[in-house]
Amino acid sequence: MKTCVSSYSFSQYMRQSGANQLDLIVLAKEMGFDAIEMTDLDAPDGMTKAEFAALLREESERLALPIVNYTIGADLLNAPDLDAEVERLCGQVDIAQTLGAFGMRHDATGGFRNNFRTYKTFDAALPTLADGCRRVTEYAAERGITTMVENHGYFCQDSTRVEKLVGAVDHSNFGLLVDIGNFLCADDPSVTAVSRVAAFARHVHVKDFHVKSGSEPNPGRGFFGTRGGNYLRGAILGHGNVPVYQCLRVLHEQGYDGYVSIEFEGMEDNLPALEIGLENLKRYIALV
Repeated sequence: MKTCVSSYSFSQYMRQSGANQLDLIVLAKEMGFDAIEMTDLDAPDGMTKAEFAALLREESERLALPIVNYTIGADLLNAPDLDAEVERLCGQVDIAQTLGAFGMRHDATGGFRNNFRTYKTFDAALPTLADGCRRVTEYAAERGITTMVENHGYFCQDSTRVEKLVGAVDHSNFGLLVDIGNFLCADDPSVTAVSRVAAFARHVHVKDFHVKSGSEPNPGRGFFGTRGGNYLRGAILGHGNVPVYQCLRVLHEQGYDGYVSIEFEGMEDNLPALEIGLENLKRYIALV
């Protein structure tokens, strides 16, 4: 396995310093990561996303720090026009190709809107989600880009649900971005979940959380609720309650040997938090 970092991990640093994603390539290289993952693109004024993507690729090649994955949002269930949403995502595949990335992660959906007391199920959404994902991945396959969805957004987050989606799409170019921490947002134990879907992993996020039981009051600032009423707060990798090493071992034993991206969203000072996380990630990989 090789180390990677999501540009999203630098959100705090970017807000405080005014840095952009071009600066992050230099910073990630200096910190010792093997690769970087871009979360959407925030092109400078006067520059298109495609132009910025070409500039990012040029910098990544200059520094020999590959951009291995491109991560964007989507909603295949609630988009006013599924055809238009698929077309938009195919345009994002073109951006991924310009970046030099070999993978693109897009959301599936955040769930049925206004679903309170209507009881629409995940299985009811599955045909639409699978249709959209399949059409995007067919386009991407022709361009050498693997597509994937992440266990993300509460509705499409459980390991059983994303496993169903992979099965319904049924395309060799489609898989999962397995975020080992995000399963907890749906109260799905990380090791159990990772062991279920490891075979479908095309990219991995190593994210850690502090976890508090919902049987107690909200712990306060920085915590958010899981679907089942527990509480999570982003942690420095290795400092929280997610069994990161065990999840990496499960992935390795099931044949995953790709990049693993730190996705940090904790309250701690951004750069030291990532430095500590990288130290721990390298140590875990060596042990695997």
